Amino acid sequence: MPPNILIFMSDQERADVLDPNHPCITPNATRLAQEGVTFTDAYCPSPHCCPSRATFFTGMYPSKHGVFNNVSNASAINRGLADDITTFGEPLRDAGYRLAFSGKWHVTDKENPSERGWEELHLTAGKGSYMQQSMDFYQQMTVSDEPRQHGQIKRPGWGDLQLFSSYESTGEKGYEDNKDYQVIKSACEALPDLAESDQPWVLYVGTIGPHDPFRVPTKYLDMYDLDDIPLPENYKDTLADKPRVYKRMRDQYWGQLSETEIRDAIRHYWAYCTMIDDMFGEVLDTLDATGQADNTMVLRVSDHGEYCGNHGVFFKGVPSFKEAYQIPAIIRYPGVIESTNREVDQFVSLADFAPTFYDVAGVPIPDDLTGKSLLPFLKGETPDDWRDAQYTQLNGVEIYYSQRSVQTKQYKYVYNGFDIDELYDLQNDPHEMVNLTDDPNLTDIKRELVRKMWRFALQEKDERIFNGYGTVALAPWGPGDAL
Repeated sequence: MPPNILIFMSDQERADVLDPNHPCITPNATRLAQEGVTFTDAYCPSPHCCPSRATFFTGMYPSKHGVFNNVSNASAINRGLADDITTFGEPLRDAGYRLAFSGKWHVTDKENPSERGWEELHLTAGKGSYMQQSMDFYQQMTVSDEPRQHGQIKRPGWGDLQLFSSYESTGEKGYEDNKDYQVIKSACEALPDLAESDQPWVLYVGTIGPHDPFRVPTKYLDMYDLDDIPLPENYKDTLADKPRVYKRMRDQYWGQLSETEIRDAIRHYWAYCTMIDDMFGEVLDTLDATGQADNTMVLRVSDHGEYCGNHGVFFKGVPSFKEAYQIPAIIRYPGVIESTNREVDQFVSLADFAPTFYDVAGVPIPDDLTGKSLLPFLKGETPDDWRDAQYTQLNGVEIYYSQRSVQTKQYKYVYNGFDIDELYDLQNDPHEMVNLTDDPNLTDIKRELVRKMWRFALQEKDERIFNGYGTVALAPWGPGDAL
């Protein structure tokens, strides 16, 4: 029988927190890495939920699948996937797989997982999940003039934001009070039934955590001593040579926080990641108890990252830095991965997982996907034609921006249609502190990266950045220079 597939996708979890050498405590991710393969250069195509989740489920970039920003508010460019777009669930269902879904969807606001062939165990962020306050809400708001509290961002007329907080948990496990507990409980309750089925199965488990705000039980917070939490290496970045909106975000929001509060926010985020890892461990233990672990491919992944104080900012969005784009990606596949506890440093995309699922299930891989199967890497092989760069597509979150980037192992170029471009020498400046976009010695390198950007845009039918009108054709070299 084809292998089962268990997917555990967190929300807004950075790649580095699951590194066994990182001070964040994640023993269950470490266990999976020791028994599998870790992809150390994995990225999402866009640093927020909906475009990245749509890429995960379709194997395509936003320019093909049609989800460009948050589908659940008034700023949505599209409410759902483009017509005739297939997610990996339908072909696997047609091939005999049983599909079970527990947790966060947020792929499209037009459909729920059940309309794509999934049994819904417990659904969050499904169809109709409107994620924006109404105009009536603001008309009735009373603006607070109370002093700012620890970990709080004052936002007159918007409502103050509490970035982090803690509470005493009433449950034995420590996370029964968390909003993701029912997601884990439903998945674990379903596993024995799936194991008794005469069909191979896919179980998707999607947590909302560690998405902001970082509200965690004291049980997990007490695992970390505030005095041991350092500021990020690039926290002191003034952002003076970056697009102006980056600095505005830092100054208007996060500049309110003291350095102690920044470290405390990081402490709460790490604690949140530890709690999510405990939830993951419960799922792994339940899988082991069913006796099906040896015939199950397990994927541990996130939809995007979190700045968490890097460059002095939090959350994700228009800043182009790696902390919001680089994601954890660990696969365990007994019987196929013979050399375990291994790292692969090739560029990997969220688009690569759908074709991987097709491959392991014996389903033909469609020709029009952006991604490619990772199965050769699991077998210890590196395809000769594997990509030498990774690309991003951002069209904004709730405010629109046109941003594209291309990254090789040494350089990263960011095209910002709304402000100055960015160019970083990643080998000599891994924390992306110095913008070299105007360095005349790097003109040829920058031009070739722009050419790569245009070739990828043509491949992905990214027509949005091909407009040659005089007010918007701002890339330093146009598509005709590359094509």
